[in-house]
Amino acid sequence: MKLFPAVDLRGGQTVRLRKGDYGDEIQYDASPAEAARGFVADGAEVLHVVDLDGARSGRPEQLDVLASIRASIDVPIQYGGGLREIDDLRSAAAAGADRLVLGTAAVSDPALVARAVDEFGERIVASVDARDGFAATDGWTEASKEASSDLIERLAGVGVASFVYSAIERDGTLEGPAVEEVVSIAQVIRGEFLYAGGIGSLEDLRVLAALDAPSLVGVIVGRALHENRFTTADAVAALAAG
Repeated sequence: MKLFPAVDLRGGQTVRLRKGDYGDEIQYDASPAEAARGFVADGAEVLHVVDLDGARSGRPEQLDVLASIRASIDVPIQYGGGLREIDDLRSAAAAGADRLVLGTAAVSDPALVARAVDEFGERIVASVDARDGFAATDGWTEASKEASSDLIERLAGVGVASFVYSAIERDGTLEGPAVEEVVSIAQVIRGEFLYAGGIGSLEDLRVLAALDAPSLVGVIVGRALHENRFTTADAVAALAAG
């Protein structure tokens, strides 16, 4: 199981939101490129980058920051935020994204998802951002009427094989993962998924690594790494031991 350190972008800065609330933001001193270099130097093999401004506005706004991160590291970058048009996916790929994350579009635009899978194949990742069992959209600011499990089934039907499952109520809280949700989602997903939300300790990572969930292949961690709750190297080791 792999560690995906998260670098969330807002206004060109490295930030973290609590529970997806744009009014409850934590800013970090390290620039996005500096944060990325630090994670990779400490053992990260892949990076998760989110354009929070783009997620809310509907189009990517920080491709220049993505390009600066790409120039700073030599590991794969998973990138999302505002990718709702095929040309935006192409632009993100050109700026350095190896994997392209569809969030709002995954819920609202099945035709785009199918086209994206046709063009980019396994590079497409669908983000299922869940609140109270239902998928959220528009940078987590709007709730849809589609159950997370139904969304996953629908996306699998058009060829999506990789997912991110985010427990919004846990995200940025350091209060621990939503283990019951992880177990439930693992039974639905036929491909593979990453979990995000609430990781605050190495024990949280060990709990996830110990689950009997073969489809869970990685964990996204943001705030705990940025605030030095544990090191990237220790997190990588904790997940590998499961």
